[in-house]
Amino acid sequence: MRQIVLDTETTGLEWQKGNRVVEIGCIELVQRRRSGREFHCYLNPEREFEDGAREVTGLDSEFLADKPRFAEIAQEFLAFIDGAELIIHNAAFDLGFLNAELERLPGLGRIEDRCRIEDTLLLARQRFPGQRNSLDALCRRLGVDNAHRVKHGALLDAELLAEVYLALTAGQGEIGFGEMPAARAADTTIPAAAFAGDPAQRPRVRVQAEELAAHQARLAALEKKAGRCLWRELEAASD
Repeated sequence: MRQIVLDTETTGLEWQKGNRVVEIGCIELVQRRRSGREFHCYLNPEREFEDGAREVTGLDSEFLADKPRFAEIAQEFLAFIDGAELIIHNAAFDLGFLNAELERLPGLGRIEDRCRIEDTLLLARQRFPGQRNSLDALCRRLGVDNAHRVKHGALLDAELLAEVYLALTAGQGEIGFGEMPAARAADTTIPAAAFAGDPAQRPRVRVQAEELAAHQARLAALEKKAGRCLWRELEAASD
């Protein structure tokens, strides 16, 4: 499964008033793990910032003056996200701006024509109804370190959102299933016939101390992110 965690920064809050995108940040996840591929660019919006937007992003027209226009990077950006599931916090905001940019270019369509959309704000509201569910609030609640987030930045926010999303949807990917290479898995497979016959003769797997420590560390990380760990609760109930 290929997913793209996406964030944008803009000259103001409403694309309907002619505000433009000034930064795009994307992080690729493959099977719920970072692949190392990113897409990041600053853009010349060809207009001034609205009051307050400059302070939020830390960007200004002088810095962006020599940056490419959206039209110059549109094809590269679309190729990066094409066919993926987009993970966006408050998706209506980012999609509104990106689609407004695409509408200025003939024949490119809309983001929703190319990608499935997962809105982490909606996920958070389902899990934490009645609570604040901004990215900063979710970072604090789910144990994601955002101490270095002084200004809003598209790539930094996409990195934080990737961690928040994985914590919100913690499951097999978080526990680590599927991490073992296929060749190694084949080497360690025990035939079903080995479990027949005398129980005393059946193969036994002894857990090493470092393996047990790694297991407990993973459970602790899950518990910190999700607020609970079912595995630990079952272990405690069986004691």
